[in-house]
This record gives sequence, C-alpha cells and structure tokens, in this order.
Amino acid sequence: MSIDPTKMAFKSILIQFVAVVILRSSVAQGFSIVIPGGTGTIGATLSSALANDGHDVTILCRNAFLAGAPNRASGDFGWLGQGFLESHPGIKLRDWDGGDLLDIVGQDWVGWQEDTLAKADVVVNLVGGYTQQREMAAERIVRESLRVNPTALQITVSPKDDELKIISPGVPTTKIARLKQCEDLVSMNCANFKCVRLEANRVEEECDRIKNVIYDALK
Repeated sequence: MSIDPTKMAFKSILIQFVAVVILRSSVAQGFSIVIPGGTGTIGATLSSALANDGHDVTILCRNAFLAGAPNRASGDFGWLGQGFLESHPGIKLRDWDGGDLLDIVGQDWVGWQEDTLAKADVVVNLVGGYTQQREMAAERIVRESLRVNPTALQITVSPKDDELKIISPGVPTTKIARLKQCEDLVSMNCANFKCVRLEANRVEEECDRIKNVIYDALK
C-alpha cells in the first residue's frame, strides 16, 4: 500500500498542533505549585510571576500569620506582607514544620502535607540558610512528597558554589557540601526532579529560568 506524503505531512502537522493546544490548555488551567521557604526575595518574585500566569501557588512558611502581616514584625521570619497577598490572590500561605519538629512556630502546621503536597504538580524548594536546618527541610519535603505524591516535579534551588562564598562567607566547604547533600536527596529518591543553581544578583532573570524549567518539564 502506497503512502501519500502529502497526507502524512498534514497528519504530522495536525499532531503537533494538537500537542501545542493541549499544552497551552494545561498552562491556561494552571498548575498547583508549592514553594517551601518562599517568603524571601526570590520566593516573592517567583510566586508573583507564577500567580500572574494563572497558577495556584502555596508558600510553606514557618509562621503564616507573621509572613502575611501588614508590617514586618520580626527579622527572624520571612515576610511578604498583607499588601502583596491582596495583590496576588492566587498566592496563599501555609504553616509547616520546616523539617524540625522541635522548632515549630506556626499555629496551624498539622496536615500541611495532605493540604499542599498531595495535590501539587510542582514543589520548588527555596528553603534558605546553610545550617543543618536546610538538610532537615529538604529531607522532610522529599520524604513527605514520596508518601503522598511521588510523581510531583521536585525542583531544588541553590546558589552557585562560587557565589555562596560571597553571600555567606565562612566555612564554605561545609556549606557547599550541604547544598550537594540536598540535591542528592532529590536526585537519588525522586523520579521527577531538577536541580537549579542561581546567580544571586539576577533575581528576575533566574526566576524566569525556574519558570521555564517548570513549563518545559510539564509539557
């Protein structure tokens, strides 16, 4: 049986068109994106960009009440502010334990896994700091994700090694090893993952890059 090359070409174009329509429809409907540690500058920039694209964003923070207060009450906790949240109704805050059950400060942290991770398409780990707390948080995210939603895309975000020495001087070898440990937790346990290293002084450009990583992975 002969094959009409014109029909085959048309069929190929049609399939590509349908794939694009499905992708755009999926993006238009919006993803569910969870961002642990998203109350800093990168978290605010990334979450607002994602919300503006029509996605539902949940930021996991140690104290949602303080993070969403009209004014910053303490430098010990992340803060986005009431005005920020009112301007971005697609973003909500949720208390979580941060990986350290001995240092819980939020009022409503119980059940955060089922409320957020279970329905997430993407988890973007922006937990900062370079102490053991970072490793504990990364382990908690991975363990609970595997329990309630093992297919979610896991994105671990860290600074580049050379920039870490500038933005957080002191014991660089230990800190660099911690970043690698957090990435290894994801790469060795999650089937769907990306590890992203950022340039600290290019926040908007790097947040756009994270967005592209999400959209490319979920095509």
